[in-house]
Amino acid sequence: MASDSSQASGGGRVAGKAGGATDGVQRWFAPGTHITIRGLSKRFGDAQVYDNFDLDIPHGKVTSVFGPNGCGKSTLINMIAGILPFDSGEILFEGKTARETRIGYVFQNYREAVFPWMKAIDNIRYPLQYLGLDKGEREARMDRLMEAFDVKLDLSRYPYQMSGGQQQLVSIMRALVVEPEVLFLDEPFSALDYEMVMFLRDRLQKVLVERGVTTLLVSHDLDEAVLLADHVLLLTKRPTRVADNLRFDAPRPRTAATTVTPEFIELKSEALEIFQREVRR
Repeated sequence: MASDSSQASGGGRVAGKAGGATDGVQRWFAPGTHITIRGLSKRFGDAQVYDNFDLDIPHGKVTSVFGPNGCGKSTLINMIAGILPFDSGEILFEGKTARETRIGYVFQNYREAVFPWMKAIDNIRYPLQYLGLDKGEREARMDRLMEAFDVKLDLSRYPYQMSGGQQQLVSIMRALVVEPEVLFLDEPFSALDYEMVMFLRDRLQKVLVERGVTTLLVSHDLDEAVLLADHVLLLTKRPTRVADNLRFDAPRPRTAATTVTPEFIELKSEALEIFQREVRR
């Protein structure tokens, strides 16, 4: 299986074309790279989680993040998304900051993510009010999303009237209705039953591939991490580094049948070997 070396050798600027910064600073990123991370450091008290961490994340691909407990998987995507401040370093999206980038985020705890006082359809529509779109474009985006997900459930219900999987579907659709440049998924399926997980994986893959959304997925399930990803980013223990970055080129859509193919088994075995090595360190 192919492996990428995504840990940059020396930090600093990335050779490539200039991005569109709004502060007059010329920012650079490598061709094909969407997210550029250089010199990232983060400490919680006495614990140094990241120390001068470098990473390039490819454009339009799904990158899953997998590693030992406590290595900072969610911390990493929260720093990239602009939710969590970091101590030093730089994170740019094709030369732009997170504030200049359209971002979608799906949290693990869907019960806290959706607004209980709003109907499901209003939850999904909610972010559109901040994009400055006219009514026609807002409705067009909703129509495109409904068609892509082929939604059959009654969206006039409130979240408390829906199952956990249905609430997470609402949360995913709300993140995608803004047509994000980058989507973050933090353990989005961990609390759901298997039938709903399969449904959401199928629909999400379809939308992400059709729209070419750069996606970062945090998962504690290695099968899921491999199945959904174009790149499996394997992290070390703290202070966290990139242990390896494995490419998975299996055709989409990927289903349960994909998990018994020789290609899947080979890559999963390689990822598991790397993971176990890092756990033993």
